[in-house]
Amino acid sequence: MFWTLLLAAGIASCGSRNANSAPVVELVAVEDPQAPETVVFDKTVHDFGDVSVTDGPLSCTFTLTNKGTEAISIYEVVSSCGCTDVKWTKGTIAPGDSGTISATYKNEDGPIPFDKTLTVYISGVKRPVVLRLRGVVHEKKKSLSELYGAQKLGDFGLKARYYKTGTLKQGLTTSETATVANLGKKPLKVEWADVSPQLTVNVTPNPIPAGSTATLSFTIKADTALYGKTVYTATPVLNGRKADAPLEISAHTQENFTSWSAEERDKAALPVFEASTVNLGIIQQGGPLEVTFTCTNKGKQPFHIYKADVENPALRAGKMSDIGPGQKGEVKFSLNTDALPKGENVLMISLTTNSPLRPVVNLFVAGEVR
Repeated sequence: MFWTLLLAAGIASCGSRNANSAPVVELVAVEDPQAPETVVFDKTVHDFGDVSVTDGPLSCTFTLTNKGTEAISIYEVVSSCGCTDVKWTKGTIAPGDSGTISATYKNEDGPIPFDKTLTVYISGVKRPVVLRLRGVVHEKKKSLSELYGAQKLGDFGLKARYYKTGTLKQGLTTSETATVANLGKKPLKVEWADVSPQLTVNVTPNPIPAGSTATLSFTIKADTALYGKTVYTATPVLNGRKADAPLEISAHTQENFTSWSAEERDKAALPVFEASTVNLGIIQQGGPLEVTFTCTNKGKQPFHIYKADVENPALRAGKMSDIGPGQKGEVKFSLNTDALPKGENVLMISLTTNSPLRPVVNLFVAGEVR
């Protein structure tokens, strides 16, 4: 029986949860929802929500505005698969003018979730812009209670109370949306209490009309005091009554190396571990074991570990000391064997670092408990 854990160093986060208590919705994070400075999109994700196979093709439009001083052109838009047709504004788009990208998902793949990308190449923009179309296709239409009743808070219908976004880089924000519902028979005003300082959360429309859906929006701003996995919380206040449980949104914050020059990258820290896995072999339950990884810093700056993450307290990080240029050091952890189930165990450790070549280092501890 194999199972995976993420390592925690005990650095403060904004919440915690029991991973087995409820389903988690994986969100596609969008860092800085605005495209590069000269081009602004009205959105980068279009969520069709819950649809059925009988709805036929699903269409949406993205609008981009030229905020620069020179005319731009959309060179190409590449779809991630042949199931999505796309059209876009041809010719130049003058400063201050707008263009469109229209996409149609054929909806021929049956009752499955879908998440398709459009990669947009624009003149004067160094990196392509990625747009997303997503939704969940069902065999037949379902009621709001069937779709949003499993994790409801009163009449506030939710598919999950726990949401997981992707990577958040320092200096940026990450934004996402999810669909919620009013399962009641009167409008539902949604306000928020106990909101983490880095989190902004809104519902649109608000109040939510009776028997209708709404868009739940999250924005998380990176905080230099928080690295690695961090959980942010907000408690709904529904028609003036505070809910008995918060919503939790997690993001993994990393250093932002995008503005670094080639010279800065060449001089950066470069960790090289002698082994990425420590195999303890046969483990007898009975107290803590020390687990040591050896690392050489082959870079020209000290190697620093911002945070080590774990969801299970069986594995704890020791003191994380910097490793100087050209120096060898040890990264140590304490494993409580009494907290491990019998059988094969594989524990994954995730280190968030200051190395642009290895911003996240994954290490593993393996062993068989008897």
